[in-house]
Amino acid sequence: MFDTGPQQIKTALLSVSDKTGLIAFATRLAACDVKLLSTGGTATALRQAGLEVIDVSAVTGFPEIMDGRVKTLHPHIHGGILARRDKQAHMDALGEYGIGQVDMIVANLYPFAQTIAAGADFETSVENIDIGGPAMIRAAAKNHPFVSVVTDPEDYDRLASAVEQDGGVDAATRRLLAQKAFAKTATYDQMIAQWLADHVASDDNDDQLHEHLSITGRKTLDLRYGENPHQTAGLYASAAKEPSVVHARQMQGKELSYNNINDTDAALRLVSEFSDPAIAIIKHANPCGVAVASSLTAAWEQALAADPVSAFGGIVACNRCLDKQAAEAVSSIFTEVVIAPDADEDALAVLQAKANLRVLLTGQMPAPEQSGVHIKSVLGGYLVQSRDNGQITQDDLNIVTKIQPTDAQIQDMLTAWKIAKHVKSNAIVYVKDGVSAGIGAGQMSRVDSCRLAAQKAKDMAAHHGWETPRTTGSVVASDAFFPFADGLLTAIDAGAVAVIQPGGSMRDDDVIAAADEAGIAMAFTGMRHFNH
Repeated sequence: MFDTGPQQIKTALLSVSDKTGLIAFATRLAACDVKLLSTGGTATALRQAGLEVIDVSAVTGFPEIMDGRVKTLHPHIHGGILARRDKQAHMDALGEYGIGQVDMIVANLYPFAQTIAAGADFETSVENIDIGGPAMIRAAAKNHPFVSVVTDPEDYDRLASAVEQDGGVDAATRRLLAQKAFAKTATYDQMIAQWLADHVASDDNDDQLHEHLSITGRKTLDLRYGENPHQTAGLYASAAKEPSVVHARQMQGKELSYNNINDTDAALRLVSEFSDPAIAIIKHANPCGVAVASSLTAAWEQALAADPVSAFGGIVACNRCLDKQAAEAVSSIFTEVVIAPDADEDALAVLQAKANLRVLLTGQMPAPEQSGVHIKSVLGGYLVQSRDNGQITQDDLNIVTKIQPTDAQIQDMLTAWKIAKHVKSNAIVYVKDGVSAGIGAGQMSRVDSCRLAAQKAKDMAAHHGWETPRTTGSVVASDAFFPFADGLLTAIDAGAVAVIQPGGSMRDDDVIAAADEAGIAMAFTGMRHFNH
């Protein structure tokens, strides 16, 4: 590994799209007698600030051409960047061709991500693909034993201080800057590749699974540890700017943990399924109480009643702006995180009384039908699939029994189906009047999930002093088909009067016959929602 010690900064080339902090940084460099080279709008901004700047075209002897597409791509620039100071042949070449050394590159890239996010047309997007910038950044990063490459305005202050104190930048810092630079260009290229892939995908091949997978992200948060204290962890943001835990504003509370983020993501995904006021309470990535009601406060009260024991220390998500009354209700028990699209001032004032409660605001709700991919690491590689954004409406239901469900039962079917989508398989969800009555998650046997959910309902009836569990008169959703009638019969024994399931089993006829014999309604969706 090179260790060439601090490298003196005598010449810096500055060419940036994001001019945050530029003038202050350049002013400090100039005060240290650093010669400033620049291009286009950056040179104009520096001159307007009263700084002396040499145009790159004066160095290359060639003007900027093709609307600025070609300006720094020249041997008099790249030779000055790439020359190894420890090789006499390189230094002789600089002298022979009259090329000056470039000791620092300060560059960030055309705002491609912002351009496509704003909905720009194809031609405008292409013009915002930077070529010269990545070339300079990569050249400087390759030659980091001798050149400092600066791509992040957050690094300006410490680098200016280093130049002021030592006249240059030490080797360890240059290596770190080079790593950041290559990560930046890799992320930039990945965004462009994905954008182009989306444009060239044919109608017959639009599943977003392209030949090459690039995963890039920027660390936004160092976490104390992962799922367990012996694991390290961090939160990384992708280029996607959709409403999410990653991009939410944390208004108060302790720092987020790995498990907090994982559970809060699950809660947000679930509650975004509903258009009416809804509350989801999550523990260990599974819902323990979900309710859809006329207001957030009513939804909270019903979701909490579904399983108040498990709700203690849970994650709460709502799909409406949190008001004072709802905030008072939610803060009545110990809660780790509350996430909402927004909260009014009175609600935030109420929540501030719980100093450790983490409050996250997303700005708006994510769309449940949003496209994208889900990535999971496995030994030796990655499993990649499109998001489970499948939606079912009343018109999609195939009623397969003699008994037809009532309108109220259909609404509960759809609610149960949306909840089951977010429960770990095998998933069974009982719902009555828009409220989860019992949830069975992650069991190896679907029958066991039916029993577990029913037992939870019985336990809650005993807890509240209800005469009957809420599974009596409920509907039940199964994330996958009933392979035998035994799971259905267990649900019927628990009091279910209507069923929603994908269908598709070899024994569908037996299951339908069991439903008909019991006098209950059953709908097939033709869609499965495994969630492993």
